[in-house]
Amino acid sequence: MSVGESTVLACRFCDTPLEHVFADLGMTPLANSYLEKGQLLAMEPTYPLTAYVCAKCRLVQLPEFESPEAIFGDYAYFSSYSDTWLEHCRRYCEAMTARLGLDASSQVIEIASNDGYLLKNFHAAGIPVLGIEPAANVARAAEEAGIPTRVEFFGRDCATRLQAEGIQADLLLGNNVFAHVPDLNDFAGGMAPVLAPEGVLTLEFPHLLRLIEASQFDTIYHEHFSYFSFTTARLVLEAHGLEVFDVEELPTHGGSLRVFAQHAGDGRHETRPMVAELLALEDRRGLGRVETYLDFDRRVRRVKRGLLGFLIEAANDGKTVAAYGAAAKGNTLLNFCGVGTDFLEYVADRSPHKQGRWLPGSRLPIVAPEKIFETRPDYVLILPWNLESEIARDLAGVAEWGGQLLVAVPEVRVLDLTAT
Repeated sequence: MSVGESTVLACRFCDTPLEHVFADLGMTPLANSYLEKGQLLAMEPTYPLTAYVCAKCRLVQLPEFESPEAIFGDYAYFSSYSDTWLEHCRRYCEAMTARLGLDASSQVIEIASNDGYLLKNFHAAGIPVLGIEPAANVARAAEEAGIPTRVEFFGRDCATRLQAEGIQADLLLGNNVFAHVPDLNDFAGGMAPVLAPEGVLTLEFPHLLRLIEASQFDTIYHEHFSYFSFTTARLVLEAHGLEVFDVEELPTHGGSLRVFAQHAGDGRHETRPMVAELLALEDRRGLGRVETYLDFDRRVRRVKRGLLGFLIEAANDGKTVAAYGAAAKGNTLLNFCGVGTDFLEYVADRSPHKQGRWLPGSRLPIVAPEKIFETRPDYVLILPWNLESEIARDLAGVAEWGGQLLVAVPEVRVLDLTAT
């Protein structure tokens, strides 16, 4: 579904024409296209950030404006800079090792393995691992940490090569990658061939139901091509020979799902009651009705007005505001709301891969977190609100000068630092 090939957009899963707008967030640059100093005097490419919902399969999706190679070829996101996420992955590895009986004779393969942040847990336990990561700069960090990693995009061709080498996964996993693939059927079609006959697939992805109910529009950006309900994700997997037998609801990323699947007809794992329960919940909440999706755009504009109202009042009162977390979701929020250096002084971030650069669109300079304690702003806007608790602990010291932390989604809220 690439714009430019046709004036008629079609669903990337079922090829149904796309006629219903889920959210129109205007024209924005790519959310992870951080700027170097030499680019500040140049024009930035921008693209329409409009999400559609398919009337047939209910897949929420963005058209493909830029190739995956351009987006992910040299990637600024390294997973190892969030303690909360690292702990989540450590617990996952322990749970899967116990549940599936993984040992030195097993094979774990992770799709979009980033810098090896997750696989290092299996590796330390003596379980063979293989990462597949398209961003060469990120994969290099994994290799340096001793995690075998192939630099390529996952799909049918990759799966065919692995099969030819006799490599199949007892555990095949993909955390927050399902949304990142424009050719959904190619990606999903590669998973069954690389899964061992009695292997298990787990996929984690943000839950569309939670995105809608909490107005999490800032999780929409060009790097995320698709947004899944459990109902639609199950439909996609079944179309490619995989049977979903369990699902877990997770608190990560504002509300995510962990889906478990096996080869269709395998029957080794019985279908858990949670599968039917979650399907029924989504139906009750209206995810089977197009009208539910068409109301989302109204929620988005309410969030925008709330943030702008707060920042305008703070500026009029002579208050200073900084931001924390140079996250992709923050770039969607700032660019949609039209917020830049007129309201925010800078954005602080832990990752040295982002420091010294500038946010796309808003042109906010990215600095080390120590800058906050040097400049003592009145407010710090937390952009990655999904890490609110972790960041609030790290920045609790702002209370010493009367500073306050706040988030903007689903509405502007000042945090209670006495609770950290």
